[in-house]
Amino acid sequence: MTKTTHFGFNTVAEEEKAGKVAEVFHSVAERYNLMNDLMSVGLHRLWKRFAIEASGVKSGGKVLDIAGGTGDLSALFLQKVGKSGEVWLTDINNSMLSIGRDRMIDEGTPTPVAQCDAEKLPFPDNYFNCVSVAFGLRNMTHKDAALKEMLRVIKPGGTVIVLEFSKVWKPLQPAYDAYSFKLLPAMGKVFADDADSYRYLAESIRMHPSQNELKELMEQAGFERVEYFNMTAGIVALHRGYKL
Repeated sequence: MTKTTHFGFNTVAEEEKAGKVAEVFHSVAERYNLMNDLMSVGLHRLWKRFAIEASGVKSGGKVLDIAGGTGDLSALFLQKVGKSGEVWLTDINNSMLSIGRDRMIDEGTPTPVAQCDAEKLPFPDNYFNCVSVAFGLRNMTHKDAALKEMLRVIKPGGTVIVLEFSKVWKPLQPAYDAYSFKLLPAMGKVFADDADSYRYLAESIRMHPSQNELKELMEQAGFERVEYFNMTAGIVALHRGYKL
């Protein structure tokens, strides 16, 4: 029997999801940064800075940025680890990764880049001080497998940080739904000529585990001392766990 999973609000065969997600991000790559600023009114920059501070990364640290796409977190991590550190920018999507790679080169801060699947990381055990994934976990077919891979590649005492859209404060739900399902696709149509991809992104947020559900998923993967921090009334949450 074919195993199924969700692609937004639709049900698809598991082996089809990665390809469908790839199509979305190939489509939005060129306008991804612009749309992030428009969709969040620039707040995504503050969310990402908070994530960097919460990571505890220090000078000389080794960081793996999963689903790093256009390189926002990698650029910030590079400032933290300095010249003695190491930041790997990775993504499963070549279109997104190419933009991130070119950005790093243009800014004079080239960093190692790898196109890879978060569920099968090509890195050794116990290598990184920190693994981050920002706005990428919800697109992964097997979140549990990806989290176990993240645990595998970090050193004992290392951290994983997961920055992701989450469950908004209930009184704001009606307004947030109206924004997500009406305004967001309209903005996608106007600024990126792609309403469908942004409709999927809104649906994928609703299918992602809640704050407590993700905390439990991380604990089941083997992370210790898992905690989360709500931002902007729960529109976004940062989860942090440790490998002891």
